[in-house]
Amino acid sequence: MTAKGKERQWLKNQALGELDDAKIIDGLTGEKAIYKRRGEQDPEPGTPQQKPKRLRVLADVSGSMYRFNGVDGRLERSMEAVCMVMEALESYEHKFKYDIMGHSGDGFDIELVRADKVPNNNKERLKVLKTMHAHAQFCMSGDHTLEGTEASIKELSREESDELFVVVLSDANLERYGIRPERFSTVLTADPQVNAFAIFIGSLGDQAERLQKTLPAGRSFVAMDTKQIPQILQQIFTSTMLSSA
Repeated sequence: MTAKGKERQWLKNQALGELDDAKIIDGLTGEKAIYKRRGEQDPEPGTPQQKPKRLRVLADVSGSMYRFNGVDGRLERSMEAVCMVMEALESYEHKFKYDIMGHSGDGFDIELVRADKVPNNNKERLKVLKTMHAHAQFCMSGDHTLEGTEASIKELSREESDELFVVVLSDANLERYGIRPERFSTVLTADPQVNAFAIFIGSLGDQAERLQKTLPAGRSFVAMDTKQIPQILQQIFTSTMLSSA
């Protein structure tokens, strides 16, 4: 992946600023854009990253994930998605800095993987997955999707990275807790510096599809098959490049 973060450098061909010595002759011929000034500029395509991209996966480990796993396999799918991220980013610490938090009725900041202590082998990854399963089985009823998403976006916005991503895994069971889609939409788009997305990996009937239609285009996905998740993640990471083109 190439650099996306803006770099502070000399912006040339400006109408105001400090006189650019290389443009003095142009000034004599009537050229107006002969100044330069310090500012932020998007990197050229293909520019190597100077800082790692920052990713937080906010995994749903609520009681409904365990309760309805027998219906549509949502908890297994969430665990598989988390496992995919851990395996895919192994040995890419210089490109991606990531952590994984959980949200459930017990809270919005359940630590599953720390950014400074990511799993390095199958045994450590299995421990994370077992923690997710056990938490979903025994946690209190309730939903902290909004609080978890909001807190993650605020926390990442304070970090210096090439690009910031928050990916929320949810079972789309927001209606049950009186959470309106408009509120979730507002939280997802609260900070333009943080690219926040939702992947709905569980649904009773057309619950997930209906919720997706009410959210901003391109900010949410429905994955009822684990095979869809790698393509969705790829789409998420490439969408930010397309949006700035």
